[in-house]
Amino acid sequence: MATSPCSSSGVSSSSSSGLGADAGLEIRTRSVEQTLVPLVSQITTLINHKDKPKRSDKTLQAIQRVGQAVNLAVGRFVTVGEAIANENHELKEEMSVACIEARRAGETIAQLTDVASLDHPESDSHITIFTDKTGVVKAARLLLSSVTKVLVLADRIVIKQIITSRNKVLATMEQLEKVSSFQEFVQIFSQFGNEMVEFAHLTGDRQNDLKDEKKKARMAASRAVLEKCTMMLLTASKTCLRHPDCESARINKDGVFHRMRLALEQVIEIVTDSRPNGENEMAPISIYSGIKEFKNKVEGLRENLYFLSKENLSTMLEVILEHTEDFTDSAYTSHEHREHILELSKQAKMELEQLVSVWMQAQNQKTKDLMEDLEVAILKTCQCMNELKREVHGAATSLAADLLKYHTDHMVLKALKITGVEGNLEAVAEYTCKLSEQKEQLVEMCRLLRHVSGTEPLEITCIHAEDTFQVTGPQIISAVETLALHPSSKIAKENLEVFCEAWESQLSDMSMLLREINDVFEGRRGEKRVYLSLPRPGKHNANLKALKPVKLDTEEQAKIAKLGLELHLLTSEVDSETEKWEDQENEIVQHGQGMSSMAYSMYLFTRGEGLLKTTQDLFHQAEIFATEGMKLASAFQAFSDQIHDDNKPLLLLEAEKLIPMCKQLQITAKASVQGKSAIFTKVDACIQKTRNVMTLLCQLLPLCSKLMRKNKAGNGYLKPAPPWREDRIRTGTNAHAPERRAETFGIKSLENHVTNMTFLESKRGWASAKVMTQILQEEL
Repeated sequence: MATSPCSSSGVSSSSSSGLGADAGLEIRTRSVEQTLVPLVSQITTLINHKDKPKRSDKTLQAIQRVGQAVNLAVGRFVTVGEAIANENHELKEEMSVACIEARRAGETIAQLTDVASLDHPESDSHITIFTDKTGVVKAARLLLSSVTKVLVLADRIVIKQIITSRNKVLATMEQLEKVSSFQEFVQIFSQFGNEMVEFAHLTGDRQNDLKDEKKKARMAASRAVLEKCTMMLLTASKTCLRHPDCESARINKDGVFHRMRLALEQVIEIVTDSRPNGENEMAPISIYSGIKEFKNKVEGLRENLYFLSKENLSTMLEVILEHTEDFTDSAYTSHEHREHILELSKQAKMELEQLVSVWMQAQNQKTKDLMEDLEVAILKTCQCMNELKREVHGAATSLAADLLKYHTDHMVLKALKITGVEGNLEAVAEYTCKLSEQKEQLVEMCRLLRHVSGTEPLEITCIHAEDTFQVTGPQIISAVETLALHPSSKIAKENLEVFCEAWESQLSDMSMLLREINDVFEGRRGEKRVYLSLPRPGKHNANLKALKPVKLDTEEQAKIAKLGLELHLLTSEVDSETEKWEDQENEIVQHGQGMSSMAYSMYLFTRGEGLLKTTQDLFHQAEIFATEGMKLASAFQAFSDQIHDDNKPLLLLEAEKLIPMCKQLQITAKASVQGKSAIFTKVDACIQKTRNVMTLLCQLLPLCSKLMRKNKAGNGYLKPAPPWREDRIRTGTNAHAPERRAETFGIKSLENHVTNMTFLESKRGWASAKVMTQILQEEL
């Protein structure tokens, strides 16, 4: 029986192998979990081999190769672990002990699987996997436990990096709050921008690595707050510096700083899995989740009549019906929906009473008729709850659709901007009241949508949207009051624009959220939304309109379809070329495959599919694609330095074209444009330039492959490798033969990564769980 490699609290296994890791080591990230999967798989294969009376030489050799491969992988893994321990003294003792245990366990497994040279592996003179299976299980348990501990300890370093980055951001924020001159503010804000970008990268990696979807959604919400508040902080601070005696400007600025601090604190709570003062997080229960749990309990009566009490079921229904009061008491719920919800609530009570009556009788006497009556009562109760669920969903989504449609023209915001510039305090007061009413409507909409969101991540997104409207509304009011008091102030006008843009952006996000909620209700679980990264250094003065995410409409998709199809064909050609390379770990292959993957995402965007949802996502992807292309150009240059061949000038000539093409793509992707037509033109240009780069790759990859094969065959010659590559070339050559044999058990050659580890060990910033993850994931 195969093992179940990983669980939330460690590594679990089946009883047949008896593998397990320390239950106290909770695995919170996918990278750690996925690192352990191949290790568990190989050890399980080793332990669960069939005990046949006769064993072929091929079987014995395969078992020995697996044991040696595991030992070698663990040895290199431990080497990096020990380097991390030396660089982080607070973890040195724990890490060193775990590394020693892992090394010892790996060596034990290698010894017990050293059977290929034995004519009689069961001989009393030599203990092997065949004579001491218990010893192998013990060694495997120790290995998994110690490797898990090393990974979890290394993961603490990532957490420490995030906390350190947060502390730097907080310290700079305190300086920004106290500045009294524009010159000082500009200097400190430049530093703040760089620190925020660093924090965004660290938290973005962590968000993608989290196993818990709920925590991932909370992290995304916090990072979205920080993204929007970065621009708000800039304009609010400038307004306060320009008008230091203005109370509304100070209130506006203080609100931004307070919200950013809360978001930063929530990020730390998520990564450290802690709450202030040790309190537990009590998320409100939604109607959907309540109905789901209630139905599971009711349907469980088919299997067991005694696993819960009637009081438990009654209490669960009462909680659900209490939550429906959010709909029936809401001033924005239609009369028709309110009446239907009340009728279904009454019916649900009656159906439960009937169910409990039949259920109690069935507990005393299990007759065929009673069991049939119980089945009917279960079906009627569940059907009633489904109808209630459908009714509240219709009430929430119809309200949301109506409100979003009504507020698409942003008339109140436009009026506030006009009256603010005019300095008309009376009109400003009138329209701020209307904005407050609009805010209450949208907040109520978010609360009702949370009840029908269907998943915990979407619930959290609804809560985040509610908080955003609650906070942004008063901030718009303080910003427009400042402008009304200083109608000629350009910075006060710009500040109001920024907060209005944030409001409009959140309304746009609500339309996407509503579609996702409907998709879940109808059984179409859409792809996760893509996070828009924080502003880059030097971009903090950019107009938010240039960054506002938009999607291509059907007509635009049709115009760009042919270009997208060409890009798709080129990605297939590049994939085909990279698959021909014997060394799949080659730097050229790795960069080529990465660029092909990104180009394919851009092709899906032209079809309205994939993870790139908006034009801003596409432009960000194009920038990354161009950066990867310049790395590939460096790899081509390094490769050409190693060969002497008549075709070398041709390779250099073609490779030199890559850098300017990638730079042009970067410039295009970063260019700021406004207006639907200009954005579409930019999209078209980005995809065209990406297509041109991919076309060049289709020429370069086969040429490199040909030169590689030619030099291996002896028709050309390679220059001596530089010192940092000697180890890789030497070990890669020696390990080439056994590599293919060992792949019977799914193990790749371990030798190809020596150089990579040497690089990683020399970079303190990478001495983390990410390094550990790469080593075991790639080597096993």
